[in-house]
Amino acid sequence: MDQPPDRSKRPWKFSTLVYSSSILFLLLSIFLFGFTNTNLYKVQSLRFTFTANRIYSYLQFLLGFHDGTPKSKSETLDPASSTSHCVLWMAPFLSSGGYSSEAWSYILSLHNHLTNPRFRITIEHHGDLESVEFWNGLAKETKELAIEMYRTQCRPNETIVVCHSEPGAWYPPLFETLPCPPTGYEDFLSVIGRTMFETDRVNPEHVKRCNQMDHVWVPTEFHVSSFVQSGVDSSKVVKIVQPVDVGFFDPLKYEPLDLMAVGDLVLGSGMKNAGLGFVFLSVFKWEQRKGWDVLLKAYLREFSGKDNVALFLLTNAYHSDSDFGNKILDFVEELNIQELRNGYPFVYVIDKHIAQVDLPRLYKAADAFVLPTRGEGWGRPIVEAMAMSLPVIATNWSGPTEYLTERNGYPLVVEEMSEVKEGPFEGHQWAEPSVDKLRVLMRHVMSNLDEAKVKGNRGRDDMIQKFAPEVVAKVVADQIERIFDEKIRT
Repeated sequence: MDQPPDRSKRPWKFSTLVYSSSILFLLLSIFLFGFTNTNLYKVQSLRFTFTANRIYSYLQFLLGFHDGTPKSKSETLDPASSTSHCVLWMAPFLSSGGYSSEAWSYILSLHNHLTNPRFRITIEHHGDLESVEFWNGLAKETKELAIEMYRTQCRPNETIVVCHSEPGAWYPPLFETLPCPPTGYEDFLSVIGRTMFETDRVNPEHVKRCNQMDHVWVPTEFHVSSFVQSGVDSSKVVKIVQPVDVGFFDPLKYEPLDLMAVGDLVLGSGMKNAGLGFVFLSVFKWEQRKGWDVLLKAYLREFSGKDNVALFLLTNAYHSDSDFGNKILDFVEELNIQELRNGYPFVYVIDKHIAQVDLPRLYKAADAFVLPTRGEGWGRPIVEAMAMSLPVIATNWSGPTEYLTERNGYPLVVEEMSEVKEGPFEGHQWAEPSVDKLRVLMRHVMSNLDEAKVKGNRGRDDMIQKFAPEVVAKVVADQIERIFDEKIRT
């Protein structure tokens, strides 16, 4: 029987050329038909800027030409020259979402806190759709750095590739995206997969893809355990925590955002003389995993209009429409929670895009952060809230177990594990946080402001000591330099 072809070898030419050709075709179509003011044009222009030249340079090198001069692919690293060392970091840099924010946190940490680095960094968008809105919301300095890093040229055989995305985007990708690594596994010095999952296991296809990598970086001990138990080679799995930009998320630097200006009232009526009163904030995309149903059950059963409390939900659509107000009203009707004599407590939805530069002001406007999630890879809004000294209530399972404790916050008890009923993780298990315990914790935080403030301050202290950019940058750099040293010795 014939052996199946080695996917790490020549098939890269087809997938990479198809992807680059599709970009060029779309760009040509846009120019020919004059759609220069459309969002499609803007997205494709952004995609072309951050993709086509990179593919061309790799093809040049792999076909034996570089700077117009034939080269041998057998060239190896020069141990005496550290400037040739390069890291190609591929991630959804032009998209919103968890992988994007995490990738930017690593890039900015390495850029700002490494002195005399032994390697250069170049970046490439990969793994998700480009968003002009997200790109426009980045700080000017971040955009300039992105362009500068993208223009950094590296030769594949001197490059470590970091594939920072879900494994379905890795070579060969299961959906349309630039493959990572772009030209197959054999053409680069080493390939690292950075990923995570929110359930109790990794599915077999993703295990297979993880085992193709030289190394697999995961954010928590929870993931080290779940990946290895699922079948990922334990020698490949390394815990690399996420950095938290404690300088950017610093409560002393900001005035609160005007929540009334960005939020739409869904439940509750009228305004009290005291204003909003105590403000709970939750940040999530609208999906069952985030536990929005648990949050609303607990909040509406525990509080009423007389409590002078408000819940603000910053959310965005996830494989659904964005009519969040009616979704909440329908949910309340299904729960059969009757409006009490004092009325419902205030519930506001923020479904407008909040630019990255304004996020600290959003957290500054709240008194506490709450997220009764069923599972997190890391929980970026949680650590951002902790960096802003907010008392945090979050589920005591998965990603948050790496940083949330009774000392620095309010871990929410898991009542039971439940089976995921639909989607790519159907059949997996995740947590069911306790509605009753959440009611108790929300009331407790609101009623014990001094204690909550102490825990919030401890949370920020822990973010500074364990997850500050300079701390994590050193961990990442040490890992990368160790790989280069091993490759030089061999």
